[in-house]
Amino acid sequence: MLVPTASSTRPHHAPAAEFWRQATVGDLHCGVRHLPPMRLFAYAIAIVFYLWATLPLWRGQEFDQRIRRQYLLTGSLALAAHLLSLYVDAHAADGVHLHFFAALSWVSAGMVSTLLIVGSFRQIEGLGLVVLPIAIGACLLSALWGAPTGTGAALTDWRIGLHAILALTAFATLCVAALVAVMLGVQDRALRTRQLRPWLRGAPPLTQVENLLFQLIGVGFALLSLALFTGIMFVHDLFAQHLVHKTVLAIFAWAVFGTLLIGRWRFGWRGRRAIRLVFGGIVLLILAYLGSKFVLELILQRPV
Repeated sequence: MLVPTASSTRPHHAPAAEFWRQATVGDLHCGVRHLPPMRLFAYAIAIVFYLWATLPLWRGQEFDQRIRRQYLLTGSLALAAHLLSLYVDAHAADGVHLHFFAALSWVSAGMVSTLLIVGSFRQIEGLGLVVLPIAIGACLLSALWGAPTGTGAALTDWRIGLHAILALTAFATLCVAALVAVMLGVQDRALRTRQLRPWLRGAPPLTQVENLLFQLIGVGFALLSLALFTGIMFVHDLFAQHLVHKTVLAIFAWAVFGTLLIGRWRFGWRGRRAIRLVFGGIVLLILAYLGSKFVLELILQRPV
C-alpha cells in the first residue's frame, strides 16, 4: 500500500527469529481475544459459507441452473459476512488498520466480489477453486493474527482511506484477471493438445475468455490509475516513509498493464504475449502491496 502509517509497537531492532520464536499459541489467543465479538462471529459465518460454496467445485459437480444459483447465493452470503467483519474493523475507535492480514482480507473480499459479479453472467465458476480458498485463508489469518487496535496503520483521513480502497480494489481486480489469464492459457493448451480437463468443459469459448481478460485488465488499470492519482494528491512524502519501493513497483505495474492495453488496441496483442505481460504486472503488484508488507511487518518488524 502507498499509505503512511503510525509507529510500530514493536522495537525495530528486534530480530526476525526472536519474533517468530515469540509467536506462540498464547499470541493467537491474544489476537482472537482482541477481536470484537461481532467481527469474530462474522468471520466464522463467512468461512462456513465460503466452504459451502466451494463444495460443488471440489466434488466436480455439473453446474446446472440450480447448483449455479446455490453457488452464487452462498458465495454472496459469505461475502456479506466477510464485508461485515471489515465494516466492524473500519469503525474501530481509532480508524481502519491495514496491517498485512487486514490488507490480505480486503484483497480477498475484492477478489470474491469480482468473481461473483463476473460469474453472474459468465461461466467462470472454476476460478472459485482458487479464489474461495484464498478468502477462507485470509479470514482465518485475520481472525487469528488480526492486530489489536493501535497496532500498524490507522487510517482516519477519508482521503487516505479512499486511496487505500482504490489500490486494494485495483489489486483484487487484476488478481482475478491473472487467474483468467491462467484459464486462458490452460484452455488454449487443452485445445492444442485436444486434452480438455473436466473443470474446463463448462468454460466459455476461448474468445469470450480473452475478451473477459481484457475487460478486467481495463477496469483494474482504471482503478490503479485512480489509486496512483489519489496517492499523489493525498499522501504526503509519497517517496518516503517506507513507501518509495511500493510506489515505484506500482508505477512499473501500471506501465506494464498500460502497455498491454495499448498493444491490444494498436497491434492486436493476444495469447501468450498478453498472458506473460499480465503475469509480469501482477507479480509487481504482489511485491508492491503484499510482499513489502510481509517483509517489513512480519520479518523486520517495521511499520508499513
